[in-house]
Amino acid sequence: MTGSTAPTEPAPPGSTPPTPVPERAAPTRRPSVAARRENRDGWTLVAPTLVIVIVIVLLPVLWNFVLAFQDLSLVTMRKTGFFTNFTLDNFTAVFTDPDFWKSLWITLIYSVLSTVGSIAVGLIAALVLRRPFPGRGAMRALMLLPYVAPVVAATFVWKVMLDAQSGIVNHWGTSLLGWEQPINFLGTKPFALLTVIAFEIWRYFPFAFLFLTARLLTVPADLEEAATVDGATPWQSFRFVVLPQLSTVIALLSVLRMVMTFNKFDDVYLLTGGTAGTQVAAVRVIDTLNSNFDIGAAAAEALALSAVLTIFLVIYVRYVNRYGVQAS
Repeated sequence: MTGSTAPTEPAPPGSTPPTPVPERAAPTRRPSVAARRENRDGWTLVAPTLVIVIVIVLLPVLWNFVLAFQDLSLVTMRKTGFFTNFTLDNFTAVFTDPDFWKSLWITLIYSVLSTVGSIAVGLIAALVLRRPFPGRGAMRALMLLPYVAPVVAATFVWKVMLDAQSGIVNHWGTSLLGWEQPINFLGTKPFALLTVIAFEIWRYFPFAFLFLTARLLTVPADLEEAATVDGATPWQSFRFVVLPQLSTVIALLSVLRMVMTFNKFDDVYLLTGGTAGTQVAAVRVIDTLNSNFDIGAAAAEALALSAVLTIFLVIYVRYVNRYGVQAS
């Protein structure tokens, strides 16, 4: 039969069986010159970004982690050096300090109200400027002014406007609104906290305005027209047709703005310096370093703040991944 193998005869008694010939291993294929050149070019392109991330992001985080476990201050640093005995006293002092939890609570209030307010104002602005009208382009450009203005200039203008003695707000309040006396918006409780929240809303509502305007441009007009034909009022059309189309963007903005506001420092520090009940967690870290000269405690507070921010970042990353999967 074609293709059959002849049977092997048994070896005679007393003879040595033949030694089997080992099979030769398949030769390992070496990467081609083009593949090696492509890998080298890829690393060359990635290397600058990788170095920047390591130097600017990773090394400061690791250095802060090391300092958080050191009993180190600006006064004793010259004698003890940067590395002293390992200790957990910094974290014990931070977590048992009522002022730390108070600043964390203030930060939470500040972040939640600022996030909700900026998204709400941004949504209203996006809806108002949704329909074409003469000058809409100029109005949209003006909406971005608070966001692109330098923070130092913006806070200076607000401090001048809200000054208790010569500010235009107090002038209008006493002369037109019947205030009995001027209000120190940036130096008394709870006006100071409400003022920094209002500033945060004013400064960052254009961020939400951009996202929501871009999403509104993709909402099919047929849906609203069908709702109108069915007898829906403008409020019903917004609630049951437009708002569900914006829900994913609003959720994404909520998490993103919460992370950004929770870590905010410059706006509050430039307006009030953290006084009058506005000492958010980021300002407290600077105050601990500048007032007490305690490097270890400031690093521990920054590390605790980073842990809280990590929770928000995990929520943000999970939402982005989920949104990306659904969008695809």
